[in-house]
Amino acid sequence: MIVIGLTGGILTGKSTVSGMLAQRGAVIIDADKIGHEAYKPHTETWQQVIETFGRGILKENGEIDRKKLGEIVFNNPQALARLNEIMHPQMHSMMREEIERLRGEGVEMVVLEAAVLIEANWTDLVDEVWVTVAPEETAVKRLQNRGGLTKDEARARIGSQLSSEERAKHADVIIDTDCELAEVEARVEELWQRLHAHNKGVA
Repeated sequence: MIVIGLTGGILTGKSTVSGMLAQRGAVIIDADKIGHEAYKPHTETWQQVIETFGRGILKENGEIDRKKLGEIVFNNPQALARLNEIMHPQMHSMMREEIERLRGEGVEMVVLEAAVLIEANWTDLVDEVWVTVAPEETAVKRLQNRGGLTKDEARARIGSQLSSEERAKHADVIIDTDCELAEVEARVEELWQRLHAHNKGVA
């Protein structure tokens, strides 16, 4: 089994590439969904988050209000670091379990889609790191069009993340999405064929 770690900045085409790989038969593990699982009420992680940030972040039904939590950590680097200290190791364990479960089922291709793959030190879970990139101006336009943000808000959102240049240093494969969709599709197909050839070679 090959595990691809797919990462990239906001609106650099990560989800588009993930969808193309899923269409070709890859099993996608979405780190965001794993995060939601980790936040479930009365889990150990849920308890730690409440002890750290207080019961004011809870909804009436006991679930963590991610919007309220986000407002606390977004402009507070220490609070964000504390939250990551709680969440990242727990999510790492959950993703490792899921990868091993899929391996046991005989799955050939797994894609771990995670915006913070590199920052969270999750690269030990994957065989290759793929990074989607697009010029900042392209990402800003996409954020304005899809997210309804102003140009300044879009730049701030992009600036709060690891830069594409920094991500690229960790990449085995770089996919530039600042082009026609058909070109991205052709690049993904080329990479997919390489993976299949590698898998057959291993087998």
